[in-house]
Amino acid sequence: MSTHSQFLSRFASRFLPYALLIGLLTGCSEPEQPDTLLIDNIHGYSFNNQRELFNFSAMAIRDGKVLATGDSEIAANYPKAEKFDGQGKTLIPGIIDAHGHVSSLGFTLLSIDVRGLASARQAAEKVANYAAEQPQLQWIKGRGWNQVLWPDQQFPTAALLDQFIDDRPVWLNRVDGHAGWANSAAMKAAGIDKNTLSPAGGEILRDADGIPTGVFIDNAMDLIAQAVPKPTADEITVALDTVSKHLLKLGITSTHDAGVSATEHALYRELADSGAMQVRLYGMISSTDPELEQILAAGHSLGSNDMYSARSIKIYTDGALGSRGAALIEPYQDRPDHSGLLLTSAEQLRQLFSLATKAEFQVAIHAIGDKGNRIALDEIEHAYNTVGGRHLRHRIEHSQVVALSDLPRFKSLDVIPSMQPTHATSDMNMAEDRIGAERLKGAYAWRSFLNQGSRVVSGSDFPVELAAPFDGIHAAVTRQNKANQPEGGWIAEEAMTIKETMRSFSIDAAWAAHQEDRLGGLTPGKWADFILLDQDIYHIAPKDLWKTQVLETWLAGERVFKAK
Repeated sequence: MSTHSQFLSRFASRFLPYALLIGLLTGCSEPEQPDTLLIDNIHGYSFNNQRELFNFSAMAIRDGKVLATGDSEIAANYPKAEKFDGQGKTLIPGIIDAHGHVSSLGFTLLSIDVRGLASARQAAEKVANYAAEQPQLQWIKGRGWNQVLWPDQQFPTAALLDQFIDDRPVWLNRVDGHAGWANSAAMKAAGIDKNTLSPAGGEILRDADGIPTGVFIDNAMDLIAQAVPKPTADEITVALDTVSKHLLKLGITSTHDAGVSATEHALYRELADSGAMQVRLYGMISSTDPELEQILAAGHSLGSNDMYSARSIKIYTDGALGSRGAALIEPYQDRPDHSGLLLTSAEQLRQLFSLATKAEFQVAIHAIGDKGNRIALDEIEHAYNTVGGRHLRHRIEHSQVVALSDLPRFKSLDVIPSMQPTHATSDMNMAEDRIGAERLKGAYAWRSFLNQGSRVVSGSDFPVELAAPFDGIHAAVTRQNKANQPEGGWIAEEAMTIKETMRSFSIDAAWAAHQEDRLGGLTPGKWADFILLDQDIYHIAPKDLWKTQVLETWLAGERVFKAK
């Protein structure tokens, strides 16, 4: 071997391992890998891990996660990256809707929708026309009626439905899901008659002779629902496919599913693990499911792709304001003999908190009335003092009407107010009639919560409200409906800023699901879930926020929706 060859051999044996090591280390940040995607020419906005808003004009993505964000010079760091021109559009993190009902919306999209109709007769006519077009359906199911919008504001009757359809059972959920309207065929199928008693936490509305009128409030709905054929796994899959496409089109990349059955839980886990889940779901297991204890015993359901996670249970304290099922400390102003309904007993609540805490599951507890909220806060405090669980980030879903003396308890007990901005603008036409001006001081109180340091997280409560996030964003900032009424906003002092609102639909919503390290912002290491918009929501007149259109939706660095 020549002297030169011997030198090269010694050099290789001594220094090549170091060279390889240096290559491997620098390769971690080596910008020239072709599997990198560079999004540039954008007006980007996101929140960092300190919940601060920052801007960027370019973003690098690899393996579905954010590598880096910065200005246009970032392109120089990734010369071999695939490039995507954002054409100067606004880019924000994908919306996280912190409270929805996924399969319910899916089935609503696949059934008859009577939302917004001007009378009970119009609703009945629409149902009859739908039934005529669907002769194969054994039951006619739908959703969306709201007697508050009708001239007489009276609950509908089975007799009216019977005039239009009496050959098949009809079951229509009220818009808030806390009341149902049945025809006589449905009541007959469920065995309902004059002698049927209202269950605890529910009410069968009756006429002067004690005959059920066809409207069932809260737990009384179960009397009809138990007769309705349960959806099969295949039907749930179709509903999930339908709702997933709908949500992605609206810019929602993740949603918290408020009430997941055992069947749905198993199906969601299977779809997520197989790669078939289309939108991220955070599941709250329904506390009334017969398999709750087995699910809790199995522990958190977490997947490596974060498409389905479940570490929460959903409990109800009371009903809804529109159907007068929300539990109030004092009676309803427009029904002085009635104070609402309690859907879960104190004994059950304590047992559920104990079960959840021991399994390290968060509790998300539905509470709308001031009594419902007080009970929820009392039970959370009792749980802290007996079994613990403060670290679990318990939530009160809706936190809608709260006694002024109870507002500070959300902060002192570290309870998350999980709220839905469009509830305020939907309820403003009847809320004062229900509870009076004095109790409104603690109602829909987003600013009061924020001022005391509580983290408000936002959702829509679909299908109670539309799943349209920019309707909610507009409502949060303006306290107005889409007609920009009332002028100046309804209880305008409780409005949020656009920055606070977007935080509540992103990083704070992720935090409320223990997902802030992986979702809710476009910072290195988090999933590249984002949307492109047709206008800069941070620099437009607030009255135009609801008009925002989603141009594209991306999930884990892949485009999953593009507007035509």
